Amino acid sequence: MSNFDLVIQLFLQLTVILVTCRIVTILGRRYLGQTDVVCEMIAGVMLGPSLLGLIAPNFQQWLFPKLPIITALGDKIPNPSMSILYAISQIGLAIYMFLIGLEFNTKLLKHHIKSAGLLSASGIITPFILGAIASFFLYQNGNFFQPKVVPWSAALYLGASMTITAFPMLARILYERGLAQTRFGTLALGAASVDDGVAWCLLAIVLASVKNSINIAILAIGGGICYILFAIFIGQRLLKVFTSMTKRDAGVSRQTLTLFLIVLMFCAWFTDITGIYAIFGAFVLGAVTPRGEFAQQIRQYTEFFTTSFLLPIFFVFSGLNTQIGLVNTPALWGITILIVAIAVIGKGIACMLAAKLAGENWRESAIIGTLMNARGLMELIILNIGLEQGIITPTLFTIMVIMAIVTTLMASPLVALLLHGTSYEKFTV
Repeated sequence: MSNFDLVIQLFLQLTVILVTCRIVTILGRRYLGQTDVVCEMIAGVMLGPSLLGLIAPNFQQWLFPKLPIITALGDKIPNPSMSILYAISQIGLAIYMFLIGLEFNTKLLKHHIKSAGLLSASGIITPFILGAIASFFLYQNGNFFQPKVVPWSAALYLGASMTITAFPMLARILYERGLAQTRFGTLALGAASVDDGVAWCLLAIVLASVKNSINIAILAIGGGICYILFAIFIGQRLLKVFTSMTKRDAGVSRQTLTLFLIVLMFCAWFTDITGIYAIFGAFVLGAVTPRGEFAQQIRQYTEFFTTSFLLPIFFVFSGLNTQIGLVNTPALWGITILIVAIAVIGKGIACMLAAKLAGENWRESAIIGTLMNARGLMELIILNIGLEQGIITPTLFTIMVIMAIVTTLMASPLVALLLHGTSYEKFTV
């Protein structure tokens, strides 16, 4: 394909993606009470082989070609149009995670570090153990993990996948309902960030075992620790220059915005190359960015375009890898139901009980458990990595995506139900 052909196809792909996401979002918000993130997840699956591929398979394959291109010499090369979509989606994902980091209340978390630690531990240990046990049964079947994956790697991967929390969605729900700065909202955000950090470290170990290189795990874990320490003790002070530039220019100028985007892209690159992925670097940068006029204007300049244009591309890209038709037997549907049950018990119920032990009332504990149980965006990220790196098969990928959608769909309605008739003032700090 020539560059001109790629551009033509890209424009049509983006048009279809945005139209579908907008329609599904309008219907989902109006009739199901779902957030934009959930609706975009569903839209992504609809544009993949699970729906559009069934209705118009030739059109779906032409618009979103997954099959490689065969050259005149008979060589197979990846289709460049999908690579372009993937790259765009990763840029949107990094900027969005930076925005989530800006919402993270680090000062409030310090006052409740013990409660957040207890909640985080329950959100890691219980789902990990249940996921690891389930992996041994799935491994015996042979249709869920790739042949090169050894049993303990499969256990680590599935355990990490169960540990993941839909951190961006959790933050979005809290933000939309005015609870992001509250005590229990901060507990949920803090615990979710730790849970996901542990999950990425586990994923690094799995990738190291698959590629027979312990250096991958050392680089990921060591690089991640060094990055966090640098960001907290040095980077946070260096970033104050942007506050000074904003005051000097009476606002964020084009020069200031460009310079900060350079910093953001560098942080995403650094954590990506170390193996803990760009989203981690972007989130930490957002968390240590000085609050005030600079942070508010940066959010205003980037949030609307990112959430409306760039982020939906990631959900659609993930949906293109989801083939619900692969779950085509009663046994596979039984396994899917079991995986969903393990997810709810291991994450939702465990975190609810931990929040209660931490001193929250039952209503707040149930809200925290519901939010922690949602997998959403972060689950799709770790599943896509597992599929691309040859850890799981498309069948297990689809089962886990179904689990992610179900647990994520549960979140908004349950939170709304639990908050019904309750004044938000009681949750303020």
